[in-house]
Amino acid sequence: MKRIILATLLALALAAWFIFDLGQYLTLDTLKAQRDAMLGFYGANPALVLALFFLVYVLLTALSVPGAAIMTLAAGAIFGVATGTLLVSFASSIGATLAFLASRFLLRDWVQARFGARLKGINEGMERDGAFYLFSLRLVPVFPFFAVNLLMGLTPIRTWTYYWVSQVGMLLGTVVYVNAGTQLARIESLSDIASPGLLASFAALGLLPWLGKWIMGLIQRRKVYARWNRPRRFDRNMVVIGAGAAGLVSSYIAATVRAKVTLVEAGKMGGDCLNYGCVPSKALITSAKVAEQIRHADAYGLQGTEPQFSFRAVMQRVHAIIAAIEPHDSVERYTGLGVDVVKGYAKIVDPWTVEIARDDGEIQRLTTRSIVIAAGAAPIVPDLPGLDQSGYVTSDTMWERFAEMDEMPRRIVVLGGGPIGCELAQAFARLGAEVTQVDRGERLLSREDADVSALVLASQQAAGVTVLSGHDALRVESGDEKRLVVGNNGAEHAVPFDALILAVGRKARLTGYGLEALGIDTERTVPTDDYLATIYPNIYAAGDVAGPYQFTHVASHQAWYASVNALFGEVRRFKADYRVIPWTTFVDPEVARVGLNEQEAAEQGVAHEVTTYPLHELDRAIAESATTGFVKVLTAPGKDTILGVTIVGEHAGELLAEYVLAMKHGLGLNKILGTIHTYPTMAEANKFAAGEWKKARKPERLLALVERYHAWRRG
Repeated sequence: MKRIILATLLALALAAWFIFDLGQYLTLDTLKAQRDAMLGFYGANPALVLALFFLVYVLLTALSVPGAAIMTLAAGAIFGVATGTLLVSFASSIGATLAFLASRFLLRDWVQARFGARLKGINEGMERDGAFYLFSLRLVPVFPFFAVNLLMGLTPIRTWTYYWVSQVGMLLGTVVYVNAGTQLARIESLSDIASPGLLASFAALGLLPWLGKWIMGLIQRRKVYARWNRPRRFDRNMVVIGAGAAGLVSSYIAATVRAKVTLVEAGKMGGDCLNYGCVPSKALITSAKVAEQIRHADAYGLQGTEPQFSFRAVMQRVHAIIAAIEPHDSVERYTGLGVDVVKGYAKIVDPWTVEIARDDGEIQRLTTRSIVIAAGAAPIVPDLPGLDQSGYVTSDTMWERFAEMDEMPRRIVVLGGGPIGCELAQAFARLGAEVTQVDRGERLLSREDADVSALVLASQQAAGVTVLSGHDALRVESGDEKRLVVGNNGAEHAVPFDALILAVGRKARLTGYGLEALGIDTERTVPTDDYLATIYPNIYAAGDVAGPYQFTHVASHQAWYASVNALFGEVRRFKADYRVIPWTTFVDPEVARVGLNEQEAAEQGVAHEVTTYPLHELDRAIAESATTGFVKVLTAPGKDTILGVTIVGEHAGELLAEYVLAMKHGLGLNKILGTIHTYPTMAEANKFAAGEWKKARKPERLLALVERYHAWRRG
């Protein structure tokens, strides 16, 4: 109601301005003709004229109507330079701030709700550098005064910042126009004041804040590099440390743009994803899924039976799949692409020098214009009494260790309730092991919504996993039998095992690369700016060492920004874009997500509406006996704008791609609903979820009128 009242008052005021043609009184000719009369009235009533002039100026600028330039000339003509400047400076700033506040009150919420995702970069820039932007605009009179007020009201810049920056920024222009008003007889048009030369001078002044900022940045960079001697020539354009996803993409991009690049890898090409993570785990999960289908073949009208298999053969298949993908990430391929691949350990000696302890025993030193750190992450090993004697394995060491076994360990304990722990626990249970999954959290996959965790718990238990949530690992006891002792509410419980798999998370590999000597923080991840640069503008980080996500696809995504900024940053830099990040946990049924879920929306105070479509209503899911799960979409209140999506179900990772594309390009549920989806497919679930959203918002009043229309048509 307040918005309606304010909008009505503003509309009436503007209407009166045009209906009564009030602008005729704010022309240069009128000002010249009435100057003597105004001077006489001012001499007789100075306080009254000052007050009236001030109020009228504030009102005109607050309403964003033309006339500010003429009023400023009038101030000089009537009051002189000093008084006129003081009067106009405060009146214009107050009026501008009132227009700014009106725009913010009437339009900002609507604009941000509708275009928030697209405006995120602008909002962040305004929060960080809003004063600089505004000061530059205020110094250059060519930018429309009213447009600056109205548009700035839609941004997050603080009101006080807006006021004082406007006051300071407009002062010089105010002086010029007020002074021109004292020479009113010589002015034939406003162009006599705002000449091209004068506007060019103001434009140059508008660049001063950014020039100052650039100089400060230059000083900071010189300070960072002060204790190092920069080489005159460089052996390489870029050196990349680590040949995982981020390192491979970075070196590939550098070679593609014909830069001279060296890629250093101490272990296996392909990094964690190929050798220890994504590829082997998904291969194992597939074998386990087939075993589960054989065991429960009666669900498909077939004879169910306990699967017979060789564990060694299963692990051989895992390694065969790694070997099949390996050529994509091999030394030979990248050498053929133009990358200088060196096997060995890299250490950064100074911001431009990398020392490599090569596998052939030689020490090689390379000077380089830029460095990309892409060393990846390693499993976290908790400080647990007795752990060193337990023979534990991690997600990295498990594949080699288990490949040597003829029989699968009968009793397996998986420590950790995150994605890796859930995937491995379910896979080994489906292959027939007695699996106990221990997690200190109250529920599995604690980052997901509670209903998602409940479905995952049910699927783990259906696979035969014993889940001990809310249990702390206390110690490992080794003797005739190895046991993990866990505690819950003060009570201890021993879980015997033949194999203990640690899956409590991963930490960035940051030691041994010389980062500490450079002064780069190595406590958790490498601190970087929005462009993925460290405290040294030529040293970048990407992938797990940089955070904030530990996903292969995010590492590849970051690598583009890191490598392009490292190679071309002096010309143009690009901010890393994390607006739409999807991920999938490959349990069965899969859990896939992009954007916010209900839990995060509540924690962040984000207003939202929830639409859920259950898969047990989907024809293809029914045909495949894959009805467990749902599609859950969070939208902005009253809008089809997608804030986040969680999908639990068969092929959830593939189903999510449609929503990732929609969110990336600002498409809403109406667009998904209007898109033809093949029948019968699992992808129809996305369309039906959009249909549920639409159904909940059907226009009841309009439908009632339509119903009456149809009744009338029937006679």
